[in-house]
Amino acid sequence: MAKVVVLGAGISGHTAGAYLRKKLSKKHEVVVVTPSAWYQWIPSNIWVGVGRMTVDQVRFKLAPLYKRWGIDYRQAKAVSIHPEGNENSTRPYVSIEYTDPVNAGMADVVDYDFLVNATGPKLNFEATEGLGPGKNTVSVCSFDHAAHAWSTFQESLKKMEQGQKQRFVIGTGHPMATCQGAAFEYILNVAFEIRKRKLNHLAEITWLTNEYELGDFGMGGAYIKRGGYITSTKVFAESFLRENNINWIKRAGVKKVEPGIIHYENLDGDLKTVEFDFSMLIPAFAGAGLKAFDAAGNDVSSTLFAPNGLMKVDADYTAKPFEEWSVDDWPSTYRNPLYPNIFAPGIAFAPPHSISKPMTSKNGTSIFPTPPRTGMPSGVMGKITALNIINLINKGEHELKHRASMGRMGAACIVSAGYGMTKGAAATMTVFPIVPDFKKYPEHGRSLGYTVGEAGLAGHWMKWFMHYMFLHKAKGYPFWWLLPE
Repeated sequence: MAKVVVLGAGISGHTAGAYLRKKLSKKHEVVVVTPSAWYQWIPSNIWVGVGRMTVDQVRFKLAPLYKRWGIDYRQAKAVSIHPEGNENSTRPYVSIEYTDPVNAGMADVVDYDFLVNATGPKLNFEATEGLGPGKNTVSVCSFDHAAHAWSTFQESLKKMEQGQKQRFVIGTGHPMATCQGAAFEYILNVAFEIRKRKLNHLAEITWLTNEYELGDFGMGGAYIKRGGYITSTKVFAESFLRENNINWIKRAGVKKVEPGIIHYENLDGDLKTVEFDFSMLIPAFAGAGLKAFDAAGNDVSSTLFAPNGLMKVDADYTAKPFEEWSVDDWPSTYRNPLYPNIFAPGIAFAPPHSISKPMTSKNGTSIFPTPPRTGMPSGVMGKITALNIINLINKGEHELKHRASMGRMGAACIVSAGYGMTKGAAATMTVFPIVPDFKKYPEHGRSLGYTVGEAGLAGHWMKWFMHYMFLHKAKGYPFWWLLPE
């Protein structure tokens, strides 16, 4: 009998747990450890943040589903990994701390044969002084943050209804923040809601980003086929902002946020400020804060994790200049090289390097996006991790068959630009591969046959449909496994 422990129940962890339980014999045990009682469909948080969906439309309780599936569910936070066991036993285990109301604060251990670290990121608001809920800006990174953002946004709407001008600044809140796409969706939806209320003459909206050029989105930008023409995502993004009367500040690394004032540095080394009445800035991401210890109790975190706290996997972490980066540097199985029974799919794995070209200001500050790994790629990584572990359990050690390198797979994205069945809009875009391969596609780094984009009402209908489709899949409704990741 084998025991598989999954840390985290986000897109990657929940997907892994679902396939493990479906395809493994009941004699094998599947345990999911996650600090939240809820599964949340994070891509729809932007609609919660503008009042178009309620919190309960983007989340559901995990306990009933996992009970039905036969998964041992622990509402707890993973604290440390002990991949060699301890002085009393060689069996590996994870130390956890319960977060449910009944057992909150109680410590426990969970042993394992295979471990899936799908903890996702720590929302590292602390990396930027004054950033985040409870401080000076809002967030849409979780359902509770998004609900708070909507409450705060409503205050600005009421002021505009009373004739007061409002300044909105939305974008990235750290020099190396990622998830530009989520912030981009949010600013377009904020502009849509303001325009729908005919208040746009009282709104000054600014996009603040660490991207070198708009449309970089942490993947170095792309060229897409649109309406029979080849267009850069730079033009794509700029046109969306212009159409919505949104100003922009690019190449900006936010250093500090005070009430009503954002302090940032640009690549020229200039220290500047922008004032706001409402601001939503995406924080930096870091590892979940897990530690690792060997059998003697020595801290071996640096061997298991990169300095940012994300887990090392089958990537090439050799330091090399930008010109020598390759798609071959990227992992394909998300297996830790030192402990082959540990995997880290989704945001939990440490990328070998950025996808966008590194940029440093004249003051030495790195200002560029880190790689996005949310949504579709995370789901695919969770699935192939589960399938590989299933094969290892059933067949024993062998070369892993299932692979999903970001340099070999594509991603589909729908960027919402406003919610409405007749007046909503969205941009649909596919990119292949996610990490550019200039050896295979020397002109643009990606296949123009599969890297395409269109905008319009149909895109909104598709995103709205996918919200319910992916929740159907996540809830384990009939034939969930036939739906794509």
